[in-house]
Amino acid sequence: MTDRYRVIIVGAGPAGMFAALELSRAGVEGILLIEKGPDLPERQRLGRGVSMLSGWGGAGAYSDGKLALSTEVGGFMRRYCTAADLAALVERVDETYREFGAPAELHGSDAEAVARLQREAARLDMKLIPSRYRHLGTDGCEKLVGRLRDYLGGRVQIRCATPVTAVLAKDGVACGVRLEDGGEVAAPYVILAPGREGSSWLALEAERLGLRTAINPVDIGVRAEVPASVMEDITRATYEAKIVYYTRRFEDMVRTFCMCPYGEVIREDLDGLYTVNGHSYAHRRTANTNFALLVSKTFTEPFREPIAYGRHIARLANMLGGEVIVQRAGDLRQGRRSTPGRLERGLTAPTLKEATPGDLSLVLPYRYLANILEMLEALDRLAPGVNSVHTLLYGVEVKFYSLQLRLSPSLETEIEGLFAVGDGAGVSRGLMQASASGVLAARAIATLLAHRTR
Repeated sequence: MTDRYRVIIVGAGPAGMFAALELSRAGVEGILLIEKGPDLPERQRLGRGVSMLSGWGGAGAYSDGKLALSTEVGGFMRRYCTAADLAALVERVDETYREFGAPAELHGSDAEAVARLQREAARLDMKLIPSRYRHLGTDGCEKLVGRLRDYLGGRVQIRCATPVTAVLAKDGVACGVRLEDGGEVAAPYVILAPGREGSSWLALEAERLGLRTAINPVDIGVRAEVPASVMEDITRATYEAKIVYYTRRFEDMVRTFCMCPYGEVIREDLDGLYTVNGHSYAHRRTANTNFALLVSKTFTEPFREPIAYGRHIARLANMLGGEVIVQRAGDLRQGRRSTPGRLERGLTAPTLKEATPGDLSLVLPYRYLANILEMLEALDRLAPGVNSVHTLLYGVEVKFYSLQLRLSPSLETEIEGLFAVGDGAGVSRGLMQASASGVLAARAIATLLAHRTR
């Protein structure tokens, strides 16, 4: 091995960036941060359609930039630490985001308005999970990760456009990584933060290394788009409403996710597989609000392929629609495909102009479809107009959560010195908990390194 470091971090998304930041501030030297995608200036030059998930900043660089300050949303960190410890981590991460330019304004701080919505949701058999948010906006998020890049550039070694192909371990102990060009880099500690883009790679590596895993929920659904006025009472009070509903027919959980007031629906390119997401911006607005409706299913043995299953559903949508399908809710209920003419007559103008009018019932399994339609009916009682004929449904939206690795409270795997953090490791599903997971692993490594030098 020609190069040797003290810590290698694989992935420069929020989890990887915050791990590097925490280690450098703890005085740890010899940190290598490796990212398979392009550096930030190159991502900006290529454009978002080419590098939405991969590159400096990961998916977070071009996300909606919502920072949830609740410990109840955004991931599975409560599996590894107490609520109090997680709250302290979230506070630490929030301070850091503010240090690098996050706005001081907090949404969802009107406790009385939020409590009123909670009571109304409960009366309608739904649960509204309260949280306060800072909103960077997609434009603000990109600037912030640029500042992080500038800061870390003088403190850690960074290699972008450098895919890692394998984790190296000997006798149950991590010793480095192998690169795509065949080179090997050594380190006694490795943090895997591959993000959503690298979740399938991590699943394969876990199998090769003999790491035990469990299955995270498979979240598949659609992105709904309505006139902003329909959701205004909710978004004014909460900015992003996390609403959970258990369907009467199947008792499956359906939840709202990534609500984007006055935002736009966007297409995500996952190496040629197209799904949908939503963005809001700090300095410009559209006339619409969009949000995901996701059906969360935990499958039992012998099912072991949550990522492959989600990709299969997304591939069906691409097969039928070219890329992304859009359909009016009224057309879906009546069992007919949407056409350009029907969309043009609709009262909701689509913000994703490239979406192909089509029929989502030919893509989504019946159970998912029934759950989504029932959720629309339930939401309509809380926000009249959501279940309109003219509501637009884009498909599909899939959240690829990796198999859940068996991890210690410090996020160390069963291989000594090998840690796994962030969305791609099945630990988080949002900016705050991804960042917090990086901090947690980094603190553990800094402590171990300090003991080594005594």
